[in-house]
Formats: sequence, C-alpha cells, structure tokens
Amino acid sequence: MATIDISRAHSLPIDEAKKKAEELAKGMADRFGMDWKWEGDTIRFNASSGAAKGTSGEVAVSDKNVRVAVDLPFMLRVMKGTIEDKIKEKLDALV
Repeated sequence: MATIDISRAHSLPIDEAKKKAEELAKGMADRFGMDWKWEGDTIRFNASSGAAKGTSGEVAVSDKNVRVAVDLPFMLRVMKGTIEDKIKEKLDALV
C-alpha cells in the first residue's frame, strides 16, 4: 500500500496529460535524484540514493485522471504531510 495516494481528474487529451506527468517526473528527478521510466501509461520512479533514498512510486495517467502513489521509506514518513502537500500543489498546477 502506498504511503501517499493522490488522484486528480483532468479533461486533457491523454497525450497532453502524459506530457504533464512527465514534467512532474522530471521535476522529481532533478530535485530528488530519482530515476523514472514510462511503462505504458504509467511512470514508475525510485530513488536509490540521496535525501529521498528508498522512495518509490508511480504516476498513472488515464483519459480521465492522474494518480500519484508514493511509498516513503520509514525515515521520510515523518514528513508525509509536507511531501503530500507539495505533490498536491504540483499536480494541481499541472492538470
């Protein structure tokens, strides 16, 4: 089960929604050193080093919504609220 699980509805064409999801993934990669890759309509990401080490998750894009699910390592769970707020902020800005 994901530590953080956020969904947002969108009315974008799926290709545009995927571009926006990729912007989110690139931002996470730049800021937290996460690796990511597309698997169909889902971006899977993880951090193998750095401050976010042990964090993993996905950004799943459908024709009607974008869902971000993140598994935080034990040490970052104390920051869950802050991390969740940032994800919501970024997601709202993108869709």
